[in-house]
Amino acid sequence: MQRPLKAVLFDVDGTLVDSNEAHTRAWVKAFWEYGLTVDPVVVRRSIGMGGDKLMPAVSGIQQDSSLGKLIAKRRAEIFKREMLPRLKPFSGAKALVAAIKDRGCSAVAASSAKEAELKPLLAIAGVDSLMDAKTSSDDAEESKPDADIIEAALERAHADRSEAIMIGDTPYDIEAARRAGMDAIAFRSGGWRDADLDGAIAIYDGPWDLLARIDESPLRRP
Repeated sequence: MQRPLKAVLFDVDGTLVDSNEAHTRAWVKAFWEYGLTVDPVVVRRSIGMGGDKLMPAVSGIQQDSSLGKLIAKRRAEIFKREMLPRLKPFSGAKALVAAIKDRGCSAVAASSAKEAELKPLLAIAGVDSLMDAKTSSDDAEESKPDADIIEAALERAHADRSEAIMIGDTPYDIEAARRAGMDAIAFRSGGWRDADLDGAIAIYDGPWDLLARIDESPLRRP
């Protein structure tokens, strides 16, 4: 028997903040500055993984190599300086998190972003003071789609996997939740098709859509 919902785990990029395209541009520019051309389409479809998995997937370069470290550092600089100030939250992001809290659930950020980027992203979404806890790629040995970040978030929420649900926007969020043994809700706001989000127990356009239909959703009150 399913236990009452105790915690909701949130991805942030593409889920609460409209930032997936910005991450794509930052990666492409960082590679280009080091003389490497990568396919923006491939990069875009890799957003949602941690950088440790994205970099070899799009370029064959390991992030812990000398060149990989330089590119990763430059990407972070570009994102912080050029992209972050322009980012906007998705409509309903703050209200959705607040509504979930009103239902007596803990809200936990479970992101593949580095801690230094996660903090301002949560502020942009307007949910920094609403989150009961947060986990980033700094809290995990392996980033999404591995389950480490999800398992760390569950631990900080003091919740069993049967008492929690993940909300994300990429196949990597859904796969990470699956590997952690829990259900996931998917948003189309990250730019993925429904077929790509297979495995989610429900799919919504974004936080505004789930908020409008919350009483008919997997987040409804028991």
